[in-house]
Amino acid sequence: MDTISSFLVDHTRLLPGLYVSRIDKLNNDIYITTFDIRLRRPNVEPVLNTTEIHTIEHMAATYLRNHKQYGNKIIYFGPMGCRTGFYLIMSGSYKSADIRDLVEETFKFIVNFNGEVPGSKKDECGNYRDLDLGMAKSVSVLYLDNVISNKEHCCLDYPE
Repeated sequence: MDTISSFLVDHTRLLPGLYVSRIDKLNNDIYITTFDIRLRRPNVEPVLNTTEIHTIEHMAATYLRNHKQYGNKIIYFGPMGCRTGFYLIMSGSYKSADIRDLVEETFKFIVNFNGEVPGSKKDECGNYRDLDLGMAKSVSVLYLDNVISNKEHCCLDYPE
């Protein structure tokens, strides 16, 4: 059995960043780009807690799917099993630099949001008690300040 491409990335050298994980061609004219939105350094920094992940998932998915320019291109936004970041899947062929501003906007939306987390009611979510906007904001501020808003140091390409 072949090793999948994400396991070929050297996770001992991987820093928080915004990476193209893969680009798949579905047919002659349809591409799907999977982004690795890496918030934590694998096997070095503590992983994200479920309340942070869950809240960021609700907030980012809501923002992205309602985005005027990219909303109709969003296929999926959700957590990585290792709890060090998220996957964003979009229709089209993109580079990380193409959506850096979109990702920055998304995390700023989370940081500046006040009110009830979208989809936080019992009849809207299968684990509605596992949400914490304050923690999601804290994680988002760190990602913005240390990674995505820092254009000189934002990692956009996987390590060789």
